[in-house]
Formats: sequence, C-alpha cells, structure tokens
Amino acid sequence: MKIRSESILQHPLERVYRAYRDEMPAIASTIPDIAEVRALRVEEREGGVSIHNEWISAAKLPPGLSKVVRPEHLRWDDFAEWNDTTHEVGWKIKTRVFTDQIRCGGTNRFVAHGSEATKIILDGELRIDIRSLPGVPSFVARKLGPRLESFFVGLITPNLKQVNTYLERYLDERVAKGELT
Repeated sequence: MKIRSESILQHPLERVYRAYRDEMPAIASTIPDIAEVRALRVEEREGGVSIHNEWISAAKLPPGLSKVVRPEHLRWDDFAEWNDTTHEVGWKIKTRVFTDQIRCGGTNRFVAHGSEATKIILDGELRIDIRSLPGVPSFVARKLGPRLESFFVGLITPNLKQVNTYLERYLDERVAKGELT
C-alpha cells in the first residue's frame, strides 16, 4: 500500500530539515499517539547522518487484536539515512511483531517553498504479507488479515503524516519563546 503526503510548513528549509533530523524525540513528545521516541544511535557520516530511533506508541489495541499483538509490540525501529546536500531522508521502519511479514519504508524530501516555507513530500510503501504469518491457518488469516493490516496502516500512516503538523507547532513555540529567529 502506497503512503504519500505533502505538507507546507511556514518555516525556512534549513530550520525544518534540522529540526526533523535532530529534534525528533522532543517533537514526538507532543504527538498524542506517541508515548516516546528514543534516539538509539546517531552516526555522523560524510554528507549527512544515520539515525536509529525507537518509536513507542501510546495507541490502544482494538478488541480481538490484543490476543495477537501485545502492547510491548507497539514499538518500531526507524532507520534513517539523512542527506544534508539534497535535503532528503531515506527511511525504513522495522516492527517488533511480524518482522518478516511487514515492510515499510520510503523517502521524505524537504524543498524550499519560497524563502520562509518548506514543503515536505513523503513517499513510502507499507506491505504486510498476511499469508505467511507463522501459526495462522489460511482461513483465519483471511479473516484476521484485513483487520491486522488495517490496524497497522492506521497506526503507522497517521503518525508519518502527523509528524509534520507537530513539527510546525514545535517550531512555532520555539520561535514564540525567542529560541529561534
């Protein structure tokens, strides 16, 4: 399933790019569905940074799925390769449950939109291979599959899109406090 979103933030390109890259744990603390983001690894490299963040969801499981997905599984690893020259980030998400069945990744591009605004373009893809879930009979997978896929799409996709909204609010607050000019 394709994931795509575009947002325009009323802040300059470098400010948006650097905050998204370097301040995600602080930004994520303002997102209601996210309990926490932990920076597990930050590695400077020529032309950019490699970052491994752990995201911890605050989402509640719908009835029935709690037998398959435990709350501790509502964490995922975000591996990001930042290119400071092109203002892009290639990312991959690795879930803590059904790690061989769920694939999610893509690219975010940060583009100047005039001198005081930035367009963020997210292009990604989420794939869930329900048929290969271990220990799940095919007749159960047919029933459970759509619910499980819908749950993960509903969990991951809004968070990918909402980050931009909360990033802009975060930057607005920092400007209002005089921390950014």
